[in-house]
Amino acid sequence: MLTAASWVLNALGFALVTLTLVWSAYYIHEFAHHAIFRSPQTNERWGTLMTWLNGSCYAPFADLRRKHMRHHVERADVITFDARGFLLAAPAWLRRGVLALEWAYFPAVEFLMRGFVVAMPFRAGGSNAARARIIGIAVVRLGAFAALGMYSPKALVLYFVAYLLFVTVLRFADCFQHTYDAYPILGDAPIPDDKVRDRAYEQANTFTNVVGLDNFWLNLLWLNFGYHNAHHERPTVPWHRLPAYHREIYGNAYGQVIPVPQLLKAFHQHRVTRVLSSDYGEVRGPEVPGRADGFIGAVGVSFLTAV
Repeated sequence: MLTAASWVLNALGFALVTLTLVWSAYYIHEFAHHAIFRSPQTNERWGTLMTWLNGSCYAPFADLRRKHMRHHVERADVITFDARGFLLAAPAWLRRGVLALEWAYFPAVEFLMRGFVVAMPFRAGGSNAARARIIGIAVVRLGAFAALGMYSPKALVLYFVAYLLFVTVLRFADCFQHTYDAYPILGDAPIPDDKVRDRAYEQANTFTNVVGLDNFWLNLLWLNFGYHNAHHERPTVPWHRLPAYHREIYGNAYGQVIPVPQLLKAFHQHRVTRVLSSDYGEVRGPEVPGRADGFIGAVGVSFLTAV
């Protein structure tokens, strides 16, 4: 549809491509938690297929899953690349350029994270097999994009815009789901044992950023990923059961619910600040007007780039 002459078909194709990218990402999350199939091997095969659909295939699915499980077990954002530290140490022109792009709503940090995933095997200690794997994937994907561009430059542009929208949807969801501490860690080194991170801490620092508890269709756009407290309470509950599970354990008046409309101001207002912020800000009580206005949020914590 992206290659069609009709702009009506182009618009429909654009919507379908964007939705496919978003759903493929959240299905990676489902497969990582073994929430779809009983067999770990089947979940891994389908998870790997989803990574090819949205370009996160540069990292092996097993690595994505391992790092995401740390997020649940250690109750922290265990990330791979310290984007904040990198930008603070970078030349001023580069830092200003990234901040300018973020000001213009271009997700520059997310592409830095993706670039780091691609570059990792080429750093000291990387294996020849891992480097060959990255090169092979790059050849396949770049070849496909080149072929698409030669056949229909318009389709390539529309795909790129759809990809930007896909990344923005994911980063909005990731931005406002936790007030955890973030630790850039390569390998399996543990996070600091500096506080009690029990289940009470987990729930108190997790937020349900749904469009609305009764908004079935819009929540479906990101496979109910906004029901994040319910997900953390029982990570193996599949996406289609999360709304009912949320109501079962929390009812309809849970204080950790912050609907998307209440987060739009913070997403806009802090879009530059959060890039270099050392914490995620503050969420006030449900009775406080504008309770999420000080919620700076996270950046660069996507499960697609945590390896």
